[in-house]
Amino acid sequence: MFLPLVMVFAFGALINRLSAPAAQLFFYVYAAAMGLSLAYIFAIFTGVSIATTFLTTSIAFAGLSLYGYTTKRDLSGFGTFLMMGLIGLLVASVVNIFIASSALQFAISVIGVLIFAGLTAYDTQNIKNTYIQHAAMGDKEWMAKSAIMGALSLYLDFINMFMFLLQFMGNRE
Repeated sequence: MFLPLVMVFAFGALINRLSAPAAQLFFYVYAAAMGLSLAYIFAIFTGVSIATTFLTTSIAFAGLSLYGYTTKRDLSGFGTFLMMGLIGLLVASVVNIFIASSALQFAISVIGVLIFAGLTAYDTQNIKNTYIQHAAMGDKEWMAKSAIMGALSLYLDFINMFMFLLQFMGNRE
């Protein structure tokens, strides 16, 4: 269950020492570990609610990524705000482990969806801008690693948005 968390921190620490193919392999192994750690949702939620939530998340994610990619508005100012919100969300989640408030859990789910929706648009724009800035340099190794780190960011945005949506959209078995 905690393996994906450990792996994402290790990936961030090792990315500069790994070759691009090794980083890509690490990303695939991480995605597989994340898939295994999320398999429990099939025991908790109905298949229809998982599929409906996945479709909803996919449509929202595509729209938010398209917005982040095409907007002329600079979203870089939102990055710090969203990261602070994410830290607050983590603190609230830990507190809710002890007080087990269903109202707080609902609020955490709603705020989590909003934070990861914002991070999806922000990360997409950030990936695009970083690519444009560094494409002229021609460093193929850096470009490949940057693409993998961008994929990891967007993957985490999608998974977290899906899980928060599932918490209040999903029907439990």
